[in-house]
Amino acid sequence: MVHNAKVGEIETPLPLLREQSLTPKELLFVRNNQFLPETLTTDGAEIGDWQLALDGMIEKPQAVPGAELGKLPQEELELVLQCSGNGRSKFSKTVRADGVQWQHGAMGNVKFKGVRLKTLLDHLRVKVWPEARFIAAEGKDTPVKAGDADFEHSVPLADALERSILALSMNGELISKVHGGPLRLITPGYYATMNVKWLSRLRFEEQESTNHHHVVRYRTPLKPLSPGSKFTSTLGNSEPNWNMRIKSVIFAPLDGEQVAAGKVEIRGVAWNDGLARIEAVEVSTDGGDSWRKSKLQQPTSPFAWHPWSLTIEFAKGSQTILARAVDAQGRTQPLDGSIAWNPAGYAWNGADLITITVGS
Repeated sequence: MVHNAKVGEIETPLPLLREQSLTPKELLFVRNNQFLPETLTTDGAEIGDWQLALDGMIEKPQAVPGAELGKLPQEELELVLQCSGNGRSKFSKTVRADGVQWQHGAMGNVKFKGVRLKTLLDHLRVKVWPEARFIAAEGKDTPVKAGDADFEHSVPLADALERSILALSMNGELISKVHGGPLRLITPGYYATMNVKWLSRLRFEEQESTNHHHVVRYRTPLKPLSPGSKFTSTLGNSEPNWNMRIKSVIFAPLDGEQVAAGKVEIRGVAWNDGLARIEAVEVSTDGGDSWRKSKLQQPTSPFAWHPWSLTIEFAKGSQTILARAVDAQGRTQPLDGSIAWNPAGYAWNGADLITITVGS
């Protein structure tokens, strides 16, 4: 998810281009922060001799053989996997943010299967000290440059015990090396950066990690910034990219597409952090002065994306369409997502906007 990251190529069906409004470059590459572990194959990564270390504020630090994870009860979770920088290009309406100028290409709806962290701890009878409030997750990947900080993230222990799984498979197959196989920490509802790949160690700690990637990167300011402002994040002035902000996107028509006059079906998806029911996706054709509710599908998993559609009759001419999601907590998308501008371009969730040409 950074410019100088080593990139792994995967084959993705090009028919998805129209449905997800992606470019071939966005489809064919998976971005990683560091070099992938060299000992793994490119295809489905077998758990084999993999080990997961558990240490820190627990009674008995230990190493769990990877094979043991596969013997425990497995749970499959459907969820949105979204890069923190997804939609970053939208900030350019004010001031361009740093990083890859993603549109809608850094997200997907996937299924991960594995053992719940709580199930593993209960199985091993791990006693966690009452002072422990976070887990810090480390992977076996290595920094791009010698001397750089290794990649890790902290997750609140309460969230990890309630939601997190130690994933062994993705979409019914072993997790490939490029996607973090053979073992990946998955906390549904969290931005993808927190779902640490090639998981090799979990530390139980009282405080959040002070690692460079967790403190200086992958955080958003607590207070609004003027677009273009300089900002250096700390544990005190920012929040980590944990729970995803509510969001909806339009998949069809595409921005800039020409359609025939008459009835036009508008389609897309919406999601949030899964902690509150998405109540509606609303569509506006008059710049936000009025809104119409779409037909919204509720998936079986609250963490998955919610398909929606609405048919509107359009006369000939140029037409701008806005879409925003609303959940049971009253959270919605601002008309101007640039109010949350930050130098890294994280967590864009402005109302989605497309302009189409309606022909005869």
